[in-house]
Amino acid sequence: MPTLPSSMIPSETDANSVSSSGWSVSIQRRFAVLAIAFGLVMASGCSSLAQMERSVVFQPARYPDGNWRPADAMFEEASFTSSDGTQLHGWYFPCENRRATILYCHGNGGNVAYWASAARQIRDRVGSSVLVFDYRGYGRSEGQPTETGILDDARAARLWLARREGIPERQIVLLGRSLGGGVAVDLAATDGARALILESTFTSIPDVAQTMFPLLPMRWLMETRFDSKAKIENYHGPLLQSHGTDDRTIPYAIGRRLFDSANEPKQFLPIPGGDHNDPPREAYYRVLSAFLDTI
Repeated sequence: MPTLPSSMIPSETDANSVSSSGWSVSIQRRFAVLAIAFGLVMASGCSSLAQMERSVVFQPARYPDGNWRPADAMFEEASFTSSDGTQLHGWYFPCENRRATILYCHGNGGNVAYWASAARQIRDRVGSSVLVFDYRGYGRSEGQPTETGILDDARAARLWLARREGIPERQIVLLGRSLGGGVAVDLAATDGARALILESTFTSIPDVAQTMFPLLPMRWLMETRFDSKAKIENYHGPLLQSHGTDDRTIPYAIGRRLFDSANEPKQFLPIPGGDHNDPPREAYYRVLSAFLDTI
């Protein structure tokens, strides 16, 4: 694993103005609700956990929630269709003389209006074109979110971006944050990618739930998997992964286990003192820029 220069390791005092959180309630509380529901189901014999589980894992904000007229964002509307006919929506942030083309797979909450700042910062700071898109049921995208549906949506988004940029799909860099890490890993492992960038993500959704409720059989209980640990072994391209050491939503150790399962070439960036929804620090963009220079 490459060693990062000390000047590129973020300090606890690094400042950043990007807001990356689209979550209105902590994921711990949502899993607590699911755990309580599991107890009730076991007591009553009901079998209605699947719908409640999806409401815990997926927390979409529908249009018009969010700032849909961001100042000085300079983006294009993107509309495309998933394989099952679901109409999807995204925002494309073009960059002249781009270094890379990046598909941004966002977390489990909010919509593109919440994540536009993160996409714009990546474009402006590392000189890359970025498409951030909404999974089905988020923002202006139709439908209801499911694991299978979201993975199909990401493939449709990548195809739109490849056509817009005039490049092969495998030349797109996949970036996944939190839940979006599970989406990006699936695409990279199945279809390949120019590079894979992961932020604050997990080995699998059940692994996250199990750490919160170790006395309950969460790995057995949950239908939504996003089993990145099993999939990432099939990806053989460059990987940059970052994770906050004080992440209270997806523990640092879980992110590290995913990284340990990945193939070389790979690079891990710990964020000292970083929590799950902290905005990226200045040093992160320095590392990201250097990483893009190597691919």
